[in-house]
Amino acid sequence: MKKKDISRRNFLKKSTLAMTASALLPAIFTSKTAFASDADKTKMFCYQCEQTMGGKGCTTIGVCGKTPEVAALQDLLIYTLKGLSLAAVAGRKVNISDKETNRFTCMAMFATLTNVEFDPYRFEDLLFQSVSLRDKMIKQVRAAGGTIDSKSPSLTLKLKPAMAGMAAQGMDYGLMSDPDVNPDIRSLQHMLLFGIKGMAAYTDHAAEHDQEDEGNYEFVHRGLAALEDKSLGMEQLLGLVLECGEKNLRAMELLSLGNTGAYGNPVPTKVPLGSKKGKAILVSGHDLIDLEAVLEASAGKEIFVYTHGELLPAHGYPKLKERFPHFYGHYGTAWQNQKKEFDAFPGAILMTSNCIQKPKQSYKKNIFTTGTVGMPGVTHLSNTNLVPLVDQALALPGYTQDTPDMDILVGFGHDAVLGVADKIVAGVKDGSIGHFFLVGGCDGVKKSRNYYTEFVEKTPANSIVLTLACGKFKFFKQQLGDINGIPRLLDVGQCNDAHSAVLIAVALTKAFDTDVNGLPLSFIISWYEQKAVAVLLSLLHLGINDIYLGPSLPAFVTPNVLDVLVKNYKLTPIGTPEGDLKKILG
Repeated sequence: MKKKDISRRNFLKKSTLAMTASALLPAIFTSKTAFASDADKTKMFCYQCEQTMGGKGCTTIGVCGKTPEVAALQDLLIYTLKGLSLAAVAGRKVNISDKETNRFTCMAMFATLTNVEFDPYRFEDLLFQSVSLRDKMIKQVRAAGGTIDSKSPSLTLKLKPAMAGMAAQGMDYGLMSDPDVNPDIRSLQHMLLFGIKGMAAYTDHAAEHDQEDEGNYEFVHRGLAALEDKSLGMEQLLGLVLECGEKNLRAMELLSLGNTGAYGNPVPTKVPLGSKKGKAILVSGHDLIDLEAVLEASAGKEIFVYTHGELLPAHGYPKLKERFPHFYGHYGTAWQNQKKEFDAFPGAILMTSNCIQKPKQSYKKNIFTTGTVGMPGVTHLSNTNLVPLVDQALALPGYTQDTPDMDILVGFGHDAVLGVADKIVAGVKDGSIGHFFLVGGCDGVKKSRNYYTEFVEKTPANSIVLTLACGKFKFFKQQLGDINGIPRLLDVGQCNDAHSAVLIAVALTKAFDTDVNGLPLSFIISWYEQKAVAVLLSLLHLGINDIYLGPSLPAFVTPNVLDVLVKNYKLTPIGTPEGDLKKILG
């Protein structure tokens, strides 16, 4: 197992389907549509997630709980990463590509995603390292005979000496800090920025498995540097947005290779939702390496390990199940329910990667973080030393009796689904399978997300529902039966396993000699944060049409940019389950 050596404060010191932008140009508008430009640059402004305040932007405190101080530090970090990226772009022109810079850029971007890092002191470390790496790269470039275009102040920015000063400094670099930018240009800039954030998260996860692609690092730096280029117009930015989708496909592929290489290809597996009598540890987030570390640290101690949230699909990886008999079942649902669910859990909890919410005082002493995720007042652990987590689990009561519940099926990645491709193809040809629905993405608190529950409930009996990411928790207990022995509800995996869904679709296109848009396949997507944005860009890069997106459209998409997406991809906001099914099925 590859383990991450990450400590509380110094972890940062470690160091043919494609659509082109030019095809979309006839539909592009450049009028100066009024759009969120009233944001005062001296205030917090964030609209990167779906639940942003009023569907427009958080201006006093984040709906996620992010403070104005942390928001400002994140904005400043992004700005320093633009400077680092400009230096890295110059470096590649003289054949310099630095591994520490590559990995750090993606890890630091990951820290700015929704519900990842809330600790201002961690951002202080990130900021100092970002500027240090930038200055180091500038020296290397000049020593190699290269040149640095120092027009951007991000290349020369000096940080204030203390965190409070940096937070005040960050107020000048927010999303709306330049009120003169054309709203449609800004919309595409932010679509690119948020897409890079999501791609960087997957790239960071893959790098933990030593699965890396220089081309992806090159794009992250080139894309961030492009955000400092005021000469770029709609065509160039749209091209970068679509390229981000292309590179994100590669990032998801690398993460899939890392996970399957370490733990085997997922296989259909029953996962109990009940509990076993005994001490308990709950692991939430996405990181399989961290989960493995917990399983190793708790082995032989009469502790049962449960997954939460997007770690549910981990049960499908055979090498984890074979090695760790105390890897038992799944507890709870999606990230937004954790305060209630964690409060009731009788053991210790580890948050990995992201999705953390500010914990209630009642369980704060029982929850720990690791990796990129952090929360003030919560103990942060290296996954090479999980003794405090295990000790807390042993000190807590655990479950006093077995509590039976239903089992659910996971493990339907592309390898498993393509293993029954002959049955699927035969079912389509004989009419027993009439349609495929990919209903996946993020869960959240809005009641309008019940749309996805109702949609799945109303899908016809001759259809198959593929699902992935935490959006599945709106319907994961549904008993839909099967078609010719194939379950009607197939859990493809985590959000990054959109790569598996793409491979399944590509295999079907070959079987039926058509393109993706010619398949009886519809995409019903729920989004929340920036990884979902990156996945959406991947689908757009592939030229996939008729995507139904909800529960609401991104606040950073202007009416004119939305018009481009509607006209060229038939991107459609969700309506009612009945109405949308009627449109899809004709």
